[in-house]
Amino acid sequence: MTKDESLNRIIKEWVVKAENDLVSAKHLLTMQENWPTDSICFHAQQCVEKYLKALLTSRCIDFTKTHDIARLTSLMPNDIDIDLSDEKQALLTDYATSARYPGDYEPIEFDEAKEAVRVAETLRDAVRVLLPPISPD
Repeated sequence: MTKDESLNRIIKEWVVKAENDLVSAKHLLTMQENWPTDSICFHAQQCVEKYLKALLTSRCIDFTKTHDIARLTSLMPNDIDIDLSDEKQALLTDYATSARYPGDYEPIEFDEAKEAVRVAETLRDAVRVLLPPISPD
C-alpha cells in the first residue's frame, strides 16, 4: 500500500465513523416522543469532530486526542475557513462531555437538538468537498 493509499484509508475511516454518527443523530430525531436529545447532540458533536479530524488528516496535520472542536478548528491551515461560530464550537464541545454523563446541566430542548444536527450536516457538506474522493467499499 502506498503512502497516499494509506492516508486515504485513514481519511475514509474517519468519514465512515462520522457518517455513522450523523445517521444515528438523524434517526433519533425521528422518534415520535421522548427524544433522547442528549444522545442526538452527542452524535451531532461526534460527526463534526470526526469530519474535522478527517480534514486535518487529509492535510497531514497531527492532532491530540480531544473532543474540543475549537482546538481542532484552530489547527486548520489559513486556506480553510471553518464556518462555525465560537459559540457553536463551545456548545458542540459541551455535548461531547456534559451531555453524556449525569450532572447538573439544563435539559436539551428538541429544537436545540435539531439545530445541532443541522450544524453537523452543514459542516459535513463543507468538509466533504475539501476531502479526496472517498470510494465505496
